[in-house]
Amino acid sequence: MTSPTLAVVSGGPGTGKTTLAHELARELGCPAIIRDEIKQGMVLSTPGYEGGGDDPLNYPTLDAFFGVLNVLLKAGVTVVAEAAFQDRLWRPNLEPLASLAQIRVIRCTTPATIAHERIVQRAQESTHRTAHADRDLLDAIAAGEHSLESFVPISLDVPTLTVDTSHGYTPQLGDIASFIRATTAPAGQSG
Repeated sequence: MTSPTLAVVSGGPGTGKTTLAHELARELGCPAIIRDEIKQGMVLSTPGYEGGGDDPLNYPTLDAFFGVLNVLLKAGVTVVAEAAFQDRLWRPNLEPLASLAQIRVIRCTTPATIAHERIVQRAQESTHRTAHADRDLLDAIAAGEHSLESFVPISLDVPTLTVDTSHGYTPQLGDIASFIRATTAPAGQSG
């Protein structure tokens, strides 16, 4: 048996990570492990939960997310993992998983105006998003305390593919899936 692949879908808020992760998992026929969905499950079992600020569920969510990845990769399961973590959280938690799986990073990008529109839309349309502080993020952007351009991408020496999610996917979904399936990094696409 060869090593499973861990496809890490990364990028800043509103860059289309979750949608792409679910589509890639369907295309590949493997599970998608989504950080925000794990946290939402914790919120549902936490009476009186109030997010924002120093959210008490952030660290348990982080532990559960990487714990699930560890269990699945040890079992030989190829996985698509998605979270809006920046390098300081991704890198130290991914490095130990490199001995269990081939890691491929998908870096989602889109102009800040499109990302902002997406954050506004999901904050208005999804009651589940209250657990993820979208309104706090929008307030911080409006106050000039946060910039969507300040996101720090993963800096691991693994094959990395940048995907523009502005209008569909560039490159296309089938090409992204081929990148994940590859056993060696395609020329010009390692990070």
